[in-house]
Amino acid sequence: MSHPSLRIEHGRVIDPVAGLDAVQSLLIRDGKIAATGAEADAAHADAVLDAAGGLIAPGFIDLYCNLREPGNGQKGSIASETRAAVRGGYTTVCAAPDTSPVNDSSAITHLIRDVAERDAPIRVLPLGAATKNLAGELLSDMVGLSHAGCVAFSNGPAPLVNARVLRRCMAYAKTFGMTLMLHPQNRSLAADGFAHDGLVTARLGLLGIPEVAETASVMELILLAEETGVRLHLSQLSCARSVEMVGDARARGVAVTADVAMHHLVLTEEALAGFDSRFHVEPPLRSEGDRKGLIEGVRAGVIDAIVSQHQPHDPAAKNAPLGDTEPGLSSIESVLSLGLGLVERDELDLVSLVRALTAGPAGVLGLTPTGFSAGQVADLCWIDTHAIWTPGAQSLFSVGKHAPILGEPLKGLVNRVWCAGEQVYTRQD
Repeated sequence: MSHPSLRIEHGRVIDPVAGLDAVQSLLIRDGKIAATGAEADAAHADAVLDAAGGLIAPGFIDLYCNLREPGNGQKGSIASETRAAVRGGYTTVCAAPDTSPVNDSSAITHLIRDVAERDAPIRVLPLGAATKNLAGELLSDMVGLSHAGCVAFSNGPAPLVNARVLRRCMAYAKTFGMTLMLHPQNRSLAADGFAHDGLVTARLGLLGIPEVAETASVMELILLAEETGVRLHLSQLSCARSVEMVGDARARGVAVTADVAMHHLVLTEEALAGFDSRFHVEPPLRSEGDRKGLIEGVRAGVIDAIVSQHQPHDPAAKNAPLGDTEPGLSSIESVLSLGLGLVERDELDLVSLVRALTAGPAGVLGLTPTGFSAGQVADLCWIDTHAIWTPGAQSLFSVGKHAPILGEPLKGLVNRVWCAGEQVYTRQD
């Protein structure tokens, strides 16, 4: 079935894959990019949209998002959290496997896909559990999960403690051409900590997680990936030293990619100085030197993707003494604004930000890089980079109201989003 064609005019179009950053037109026809530039201007269009002053970017892709379904209905659902995601400019999100029950069987994967097809305005790509129940002891049926629709495999927030199991997991994934997305953390070194082992923990008497808890695990994972040849993706790095290690590994040909959560690019350990439980996150917010090292990793392309690490919670999960609260931020609606803040402060350029939200994560998943070449699927968003909004309980779409910034004005709002050519979001002021 054909759809009315749409020409979007006068917007600043950024396509990191094609190296495009120019004010020009886009033509969407039958769910795909039909033409750009002068060719789009000359073509017939059933409708025309004037995007003057706005930014046109490919739809964002999130490699790690907790949708809380199945289970945990009080924290959110596929319907509520994908609605929050599309408001943030996303057209594709990877669903974390630490659902209840865990996504370690084809039945759960099919359930997620069926609910997403019914309730989600955007694509939901399930991540399968690398081990049964994320326990780190028995490998899951990754082949069966892959056939059911899982696009990669993760052990969620639980590191694989047993190196022998980890090595077998990598060898298995390599054999069947699968990508492993693992969160590096040495559990023994992290112990019961919940904050960065630095100045703030020393001053406040909090239990710290040292940098080496991450870097020791990064080294182990890289060495095992080098031996097995698996495609390894390191999820949610928090330390500058980790970025250096990933860069070194790539230089000698190891197939390793990496991502960082947006809140690790804008916040440091100082956020915990007021004992605010919102900032209890895993991995913990680190030092200013780490924050700058992570930003440099994004700018240089060593870090492929910026993720939301969206973890919506009900109020009870965050209303307790700091160490007893559940980790995570409700972040997916704030990623764009926080990133634009980095651009405004000249800490990151706009093209690198867009690349880390679009082509970078697409490459990790082995998808065709999102962009605006003729014939590509029309996943895109129209952004008003100057619009102001204030995150708060009433303005957030997510069930979780513990956003990184609350009650303060932020720049950047998504006006409209198209997924496969269908308009799936329109801003309502």
